[in-house]
Amino acid sequence: MSATSAYAEPPKVAVFDFELIDTSLQGEVQGPRQDEQQRLAHAAEQLRSALQESGKFRVLDIAPVNDAAHHSNLQACGGCDVKLASDIGADLAITGTVQKVSNLILNMNIYLRDAHTGKPVAAMTADMRGNTEESWTRTMAWLIRNRMLAPNYGAPQAQ
Repeated sequence: MSATSAYAEPPKVAVFDFELIDTSLQGEVQGPRQDEQQRLAHAAEQLRSALQESGKFRVLDIAPVNDAAHHSNLQACGGCDVKLASDIGADLAITGTVQKVSNLILNMNIYLRDAHTGKPVAAMTADMRGNTEESWTRTMAWLIRNRMLAPNYGAPQAQ
């Protein structure tokens, strides 16, 4: 992620709701679960709140493009996340997925793309064990603390 000077405005970000990639047998048989849909929305809200509170980002309201985002597969739509973010004036588009292999094995992913160029800026991932509100909240907190807001995360390292 690019550094900003003390006098520069923080980057404006569009944080879209997370999407579930359910490859579990349970998901195939029973379909989408309401509790998981609520966790997806909560994960995005947890990320929005932390980024805004950090002062390092200015989180934009995605309401004007939220319906279009929910009717798209943001991970495979050919850059619609960037277009939607750009439509509301964002500098960065942030999307996320939770991949569910089973109720025991899940993986949370966050992707940042430049809303002006469409180029990837950063990607981060964390595995979690257990499909509970607590495991999802703790995993997002870890990603925020150790990746998104970690000092110098993504900066080139001296060799």
